[in-house]
Amino acid sequence: MLKKSLTGFGLLLASGLLLPLHAQTTDDEAEKEWAEVALHLPGAPDASNLVSFYASGSQSFAIDVKSLSITGDGIIRYSLVAVSSSGAKNVSYEGIRCSTYEKKLYAFGRPDGSWSRSRRNQWDHISALNVNKQHSTLFNDYFCDGNSIAGKASVIIDRIKRHQVIKPY
Repeated sequence: MLKKSLTGFGLLLASGLLLPLHAQTTDDEAEKEWAEVALHLPGAPDASNLVSFYASGSQSFAIDVKSLSITGDGIIRYSLVAVSSSGAKNVSYEGIRCSTYEKKLYAFGRPDGSWSRSRRNQWDHISALNVNKQHSTLFNDYFCDGNSIAGKASVIIDRIKRHQVIKPY
């Protein structure tokens, strides 16, 4: 009788009818479970709080360190100020997700200090190309260690202020 029971168990096991003892979450299920927390726009960037972190041939980029926060959904949000070599200034409020190597633009800064929300409500892959290298610089040098956030907001702010990259090349 025991032999028949074991044989039946083996057939069930081989046919895949037995469920695993613990459920495993697929990447798709994990993505469905993630939800972005509500957006709260910061005050306009103040020049005294700007810390430069990257310069290309035609633009320099700075973060308003007072705006940098890590939200409960694993997003690092910050105000970015880009200044061209001719003096034109662009201000944006953005987020980076270390777990997915993505960025999102939330709002554009207006000259009067208010914000204009972005109509694009989508996460985009971060590019390491020269055109938008500021995001990959933030991701690789200051914000993320692999797909994890590299410390608390205060640690990241200190790292940016000291220009101390996570992994020197």
